[in-house]
Amino acid sequence: MSGNHKFSRMPSRKVLAVTAAGACVAALAATLSVHATTASAAEISLPPTHAGFDYQIGGAYTPPSGVEVVTRDHTASPVDGLYNICYVNAFQAQPGAESEWGSNLLLHDGDGEVVYDDAWGEAMLDITTEAKRESIAAKVGTWIDDCAANGFQAVEPDNYDTFTRADGLIDAADAEAFIQLLADRAHSADLAIAQKNTAELAGDREANGLDFAVVEECGRYDECGDFTDAFGDDVIVVEYSASGLKKACSGWGDELSIVRRDEDVTTPGSGSYVRKTC
Repeated sequence: MSGNHKFSRMPSRKVLAVTAAGACVAALAATLSVHATTASAAEISLPPTHAGFDYQIGGAYTPPSGVEVVTRDHTASPVDGLYNICYVNAFQAQPGAESEWGSNLLLHDGDGEVVYDDAWGEAMLDITTEAKRESIAAKVGTWIDDCAANGFQAVEPDNYDTFTRADGLIDAADAEAFIQLLADRAHSADLAIAQKNTAELAGDREANGLDFAVVEECGRYDECGDFTDAFGDDVIVVEYSASGLKKACSGWGDELSIVRRDEDVTTPGSGSYVRKTC
């Protein structure tokens, strides 16, 4: 799902909170496999778990009562007093924005045609080489820096799972190498970073430097357990159907942050706006 969509930091759990000395520190450093552990990790806070959540990537509006966590597009402003997640479309270009990337950074097929995610009309970005990944990450990184400067506490890079729709032109290793660059950039800006969907790579979350998950329709597709196995309760669930919400709430309503939104993630008064919780 793609969207066009200064506050004090919220007191919350830390991504890494280790205070040790001498040999203990050395032993810890030798055993940790987390890719993106940085000196600034102590400044990174995770969203509160099992909290009221609203998904506003289609347009910002006053959050309903009880909401503690909100996701908004990186072009929008965060909400004072809430935990704010900043949405960026990191693996694909927004519809009509191909020229902002340049042809060399767009994925092409064997005939030289740009490859699109047909469901959203978005050109896929070419993350198949180190040089291209670094160029794309540099641009996305400016958005991540803006998220931090504007007061967000976390970033949600969308379309991590683009490789599953790329007809073999992008593979999982490409996606993981790229997300690691984004995790480094986010952590250097004192932002937590979410894994978006992509259950098949959830087990690699530590190696990839990912802190929590934002998952669409894990209730509908019976994937919520895949994410809790990897992230514990640090999972935010967005469902788009009544049946999906029912399944998510039945299995995980006492543990996870769960919301149902309409598929276009519209704003109140649009006529198609839906927001329901467990």
